[in-house]
Amino acid sequence: PPRCPEPAEKVSSLGKDWHKFCLKCERCNKTLTPGGHAEHDGKPFCHKPCYATLFGPKAPGEGGGEEGERCASQGTQQR
Repeated sequence: PPRCPEPAEKVSSLGKDWHKFCLKCERCNKTLTPGGHAEHDGKPFCHKPCYATLFGPKAPGEGGGEEGERCASQGTQQR
């Protein structure tokens, strides 16, 4: 694993100790704060947009089923 260039303040998150500036989103590399981020498989992610994009519920039209089925199940007319 890469080494930090210099000693840094430690913070605790996800049951581990991190250098303050090493606690980063696995997707976008944004620096995170303990308790202010999401977790998936023990890895930290920022809530938005990364965690929401990767693991959140899909919006209508973003997978599964046909458009007509979705519209019918929502009580609207098919196109």
